[in-house]
Amino acid sequence: MADYKVHETAIVDEGATIGADSRVWHWVHVCGGARIGENCSFGQNCFVGNRVVIGNNVKVQNNVSVYDDVILEDDVFCGPSMVFTNVYNPRAAVPRKDEYRPTHVKWGVTIGANATIVCGITLHEHAFIAAGAVVTKDVPDFALMGGVPAKQLGWMSRYGERIPLPVEGEGEYRCPHLNDLYRLEGGQMKLVEAGCLPSQ
Repeated sequence: MADYKVHETAIVDEGATIGADSRVWHWVHVCGGARIGENCSFGQNCFVGNRVVIGNNVKVQNNVSVYDDVILEDDVFCGPSMVFTNVYNPRAAVPRKDEYRPTHVKWGVTIGANATIVCGITLHEHAFIAAGAVVTKDVPDFALMGGVPAKQLGWMSRYGERIPLPVEGEGEYRCPHLNDLYRLEGGQMKLVEAGCLPSQ
């Protein structure tokens, strides 16, 4: 007996791997080649393609399609109706299934509602994509991105609050919630001392 939950309206094709304590809700379709970790949640009307790898504790909200060649690492949050793509220049009359561009969403990334992630890029650890943003290029660790096309607006902590440091320059910040210490150097935000997330 499966140790994950699938709603009676959902379809999980034979061959799919789903980890313990994951939840697949109303009208979700998981293709047979999908690899899904533990404690994941898929809201109403989601789709998960064949060549998809999803880590542990990933939250995929309503109306999200995770297409082939998308990788979601642990603790990724996909907000309602956000969009992944896998073909850069689609035409209905031109087959391009051999031209899929991979998208890699690394540990702890948040993608806001209605954001669009154009294929072929990497969202690095704990990046935060604002609602409605259109992301067309790689995003650094801890970067806060917003707008169309998305531009970096600042930095976000692992706790999900804005780090009060400029986009460029130098400085340090200690998170009052997790006791993380962040250091901004050379245009990169680094976690130099890690506290504990609430779930740890």
